[in-house]
Amino acid sequence: MSSHFSLIFVFLFSFVTSTRASAEIPYFLDRHCPITTTTYSGDSTFFTNLKTLFSSLSSRNTSYSTGFQSATVGQAPNKVSGLFLCRGDLSPEVCHHLAVFAINDTIFKRRCPDTSEATFYYEECMLRYSHKNILSTLIYDGVYILNNPKNISYNQNQLHRFRVLLSSRMNQAAIEAADSSRKLNIFETELNPVQTLYGILQCTPDLTRQDCLSCLQSCNNRLPLYSSGGRYMYPSCNARYELYPFFNESAIATLPPASAPSRSPPSILTPSPRPEEARKSFVTIIAVVVPISVLFLLFVVVFSFRPKRKRTIHETEPLAGDGDDIKTAGSLQLDFRAIEAATDKFSESNKLGQGGFGQVYKGTFPNRVQVAVKRLSKTSGQGEREFENEVIVVAKLQHRNLVKLLGFCLEGEEKILVYEFVANKSLDYFLFDSKMQSKLDWARRHKIIGGVARGILYLHQDSRLTIIHRDLKAGNILLDVDMNPKVADFGMARIFGMDQTEANTKRVVGTYGYMSPEYAMYGHFSMKSDVYSFGVLVLEIISGMKNSSLYQMDGSISNLVTYTWRLWSNGSPLELVDPSFGDNYQKNVITRCIHIALLCVQENVEDRPTMSAILQMLTTSSISLDVPKQPGFYFRGTDEQKGEVGTSMDAICSVDDASITSVAPR
Repeated sequence: MSSHFSLIFVFLFSFVTSTRASAEIPYFLDRHCPITTTTYSGDSTFFTNLKTLFSSLSSRNTSYSTGFQSATVGQAPNKVSGLFLCRGDLSPEVCHHLAVFAINDTIFKRRCPDTSEATFYYEECMLRYSHKNILSTLIYDGVYILNNPKNISYNQNQLHRFRVLLSSRMNQAAIEAADSSRKLNIFETELNPVQTLYGILQCTPDLTRQDCLSCLQSCNNRLPLYSSGGRYMYPSCNARYELYPFFNESAIATLPPASAPSRSPPSILTPSPRPEEARKSFVTIIAVVVPISVLFLLFVVVFSFRPKRKRTIHETEPLAGDGDDIKTAGSLQLDFRAIEAATDKFSESNKLGQGGFGQVYKGTFPNRVQVAVKRLSKTSGQGEREFENEVIVVAKLQHRNLVKLLGFCLEGEEKILVYEFVANKSLDYFLFDSKMQSKLDWARRHKIIGGVARGILYLHQDSRLTIIHRDLKAGNILLDVDMNPKVADFGMARIFGMDQTEANTKRVVGTYGYMSPEYAMYGHFSMKSDVYSFGVLVLEIISGMKNSSLYQMDGSISNLVTYTWRLWSNGSPLELVDPSFGDNYQKNVITRCIHIALLCVQENVEDRPTMSAILQMLTTSSISLDVPKQPGFYFRGTDEQKGEVGTSMDAICSVDDASITSVAPR
């Protein structure tokens, strides 16, 4: 412990003294602590080498003229390599300060305690160290993604032009960055007389040209093209664009900039308010740094006398673990008595509804924050496994079209999830009620379709994890006060690995009618399983009818998917449209939505589009659509030959929409 104390003291002193150079406070974004890595002890040779590495990276004699420094200390098996990368528009003086702060912050906050490999992302910089050789090595593991929640208010033609320009400009910038000595490109491009596109693309300068280009192209391919900004960060490179100047614009002409950059307004990507820029006056330094230093030293003293405990951090698939993953969401844990008081002891007057696994109540905390409390039944099918899964999955997600988890309680037999309160209940409450349908005109339903698509795309592609929802249905789409959709209920969700595209299970979960054929019958699921469910949901939104109900056409019994296919084949798809719309809809738009839905429910997995392609189809009318084929789970009519392609639903279709949790696949 004395070695930890001395290291912390040294860096605290360095931080206080270096603050004279700049009082910038870097904003911490994320960390990556690989769960497969080894750990070290406070008296190990590795830790001694790590201290030496940190001292080297933060030394006053270390030059940050290029914004980058790396070092290697010791010999295997105790060798440690490390690097620090500063954002390309910042001055060497500021970069040195950021390096000192990041190292101090890493030690003080114990962000990856005692792990021999870690990556730390800040708004303006990145710090890495490892027992492996990470220098001059392209690494994709440990990605960080942050998308601007504000979509662009363009019409479809403008949006298409924006996407083309953005893609072209980012690809050009990637080439220019790879060709530069600093592996950096900063640009601003005028979109129109009132809007400008700003971007930074940067690699660690130790990479080869080809590795840098490959890394940046991977970033560009994963950036959203429908948002007003976004960033994608690998340990080896990063790319970001915005529609406002988030960097020091003088850096475009002069690299490195001659002075510290002026701060732009706080990024709307930032998940919580950032500290205001500290002024570089001695009075401000004394007023801010000294109290922090005193509190810091007090913390160190208290921490020094605490018994040392081993800690394990899990950030991967919870269903494959041992249940410890839920500890990573410990900051969200709430006291049962507080939840009980907020719901007036779960009174009937606060009951919002009955879910598949328990009851949902409205709650109000003393600070007047309203919440939705999901209290799982003690006899429900969702045990601790699904409960922990939902906590771990939802706690990592931030998107305006996903319901936000505010906390949870796991106390005795009580398993409780606390969500943001969504005022207008779920989509099925409006969609399948003849009295409520009129409140959802076509304009609102079209907006809901787009919102759900964005939410699922975030799960599949844009979040830190690749998540398959597996129970997408109208009952799991909540509507806020403005009728914006929020995807909910992640108890069935599964997390995929970085390169994983599909999986098998003997435990089929979800809702019949929304399940894809390959999943319901064989337990095969992938992102395309959610695509199938999305297609069914779109048909329900357009028609106001349930897929699980049965419909008669030409003497044949059909479910909604088959009924739609027959209308499409007969050239009369608009007969599907909910009569409550009257004439208040655009025929070409609604026909295109039906077309897209039929592409989603095709029997062959490979024939279904991805969610990113679906969103482009929904928002860009100029994109041509493939001809749909016969859908999966197709009902044969009495006049059809039994030899035709199609999967019979006689033995597998459910006539209600209840979620199931355990079915033996065929």
